[in-house]
Amino acid sequence: MKKLLFSLLFVACSAAICLAQKDSDAAKFSIGLNLGLPVGVASDYSSFIPGIDLKYDVPLAEGTFFTASAGYSRIFYKDVYKDYLKTAGIDRSSSGIIPLKVGIKYYFDQFFYGEGQLGAAFSTESEAGTAFTYAPGIGCTFGGGFDIGVRYEGWSKNGTQKQIAARIAISL
Repeated sequence: MKKLLFSLLFVACSAAICLAQKDSDAAKFSIGLNLGLPVGVASDYSSFIPGIDLKYDVPLAEGTFFTASAGYSRIFYKDVYKDYLKTAGIDRSSSGIIPLKVGIKYYFDQFFYGEGQLGAAFSTESEAGTAFTYAPGIGCTFGGGFDIGVRYEGWSKNGTQKQIAARIAISL
């Protein structure tokens, strides 16, 4: 599945270059859909982490942006983990996460960029608390304000839950 995500990113960005014109270095909002695949220990109890987010990019220098994002992700549990929770007296099939991150996005050329973000991930479950989050990634921006990217994201608190996520977004 990881190879499929990277292949789709490569094909989409390559095709987009033929049609694209980079917008000027102006501040912009984007709204995105996130599709995450848990990796490591997280894949033992979850198989899918969808989400949405709002991101704001502010130019710092030519090709370099400060980014701030806020979103919502839902961690859907596998049946085995749901059964385990039920034996512990918890009837839950999923959990919510609200990640708030800031970072730097740097364009290597007119279309491709690398990005690193740090922040906090707040659980919507009262007993779960807040985790430190980090998310390095790569992506491609192309005509019409579209953006597609892939990132590795970790939420650390008494262990780390990790995912590889694709983001498909449009500038507002």
